[in-house]
Amino acid sequence: MGAHGRLAAFRARHPYLVCIDSDGCVFDTMGIKQRECFCPWMIAYFGLQPVAQAARECKEFADLFSRTRGANRHLTLKRILTELLPSHPQVKRRGFRVPALPHYFAWVDDPQSLLSNDGLREAIARAPHEEAKEELELVLAWSERVNWAIEEIVRGIPPFPGVRESLERLRGEADIMVVSATPLGALEREWAEHGIAEFASLICGQEMGTKKEHIQAVAHQYRRDRVLMIGDAPGDLEAAKANGVLFFPVVPGKEEASWARLYTEALERFFAGEYAGAYEERLISEFEAVLPVHPPWEGEP
Repeated sequence: MGAHGRLAAFRARHPYLVCIDSDGCVFDTMGIKQRECFCPWMIAYFGLQPVAQAARECKEFADLFSRTRGANRHLTLKRILTELLPSHPQVKRRGFRVPALPHYFAWVDDPQSLLSNDGLREAIARAPHEEAKEELELVLAWSERVNWAIEEIVRGIPPFPGVRESLERLRGEADIMVVSATPLGALEREWAEHGIAEFASLICGQEMGTKKEHIQAVAHQYRRDRVLMIGDAPGDLEAAKANGVLFFPVVPGKEEASWARLYTEALERFFAGEYAGAYEERLISEFEAVLPVHPPWEGEP
């Protein structure tokens, strides 16, 4: 059965559903993926060598330390190339012209686009002329190289302390679904490598739609106050809100403390029906406070 088929065939086995993001939430992989896999090849494929330091700063801000943390790779690449990099002081001082990819940007902005390698291949097949095709092929080559780098480099990184204990606490009372924008193959490999795939009722990657769509596909089988999304990025919070379900934040920089809080405090409230309201709001406020909207260099000459 294909990935989409597994999502459509999912049936509730328990009265509760817990959806969990993977990168940066279960595994401390966000930093190494962005710094060692995404960023070097972004610089190489898009000719950013003259402003490499600025490109690194933009990549880290967009993907690790701002409100777009954890977003789809194409959304953040567009943000970097159209917004963050052109406004960076180093880029302005050096008069560097950031490459424009209008056909790719239009694809990213199209709500009908599936923002994945398969989606890019479909767009390439439908490209109206050679210029658009070459532009999309360049981005696909970058994205495939990133996946190759991740497979080569990102390994041996265990789950955060507290993850396994929390999964064991959930098993038997809740269905557990991995909800991620990471390619499915990488998710399955990482969860299996560390012996926690057995806890997941279903693993959903980018090929199966957005996080919002993953939750939407199954949440109707549960009472909404019995569905909890655990995530480390604003996109995870947005996916939870869009589906009217609860959210628990794994706070960037405080991941171990967050998992300890989940295990010792939050899950008890969740199962007791005492999570929504002031408690959840306080956790979300703490989470949002650590992820700014504007880069630190904004306003610099």
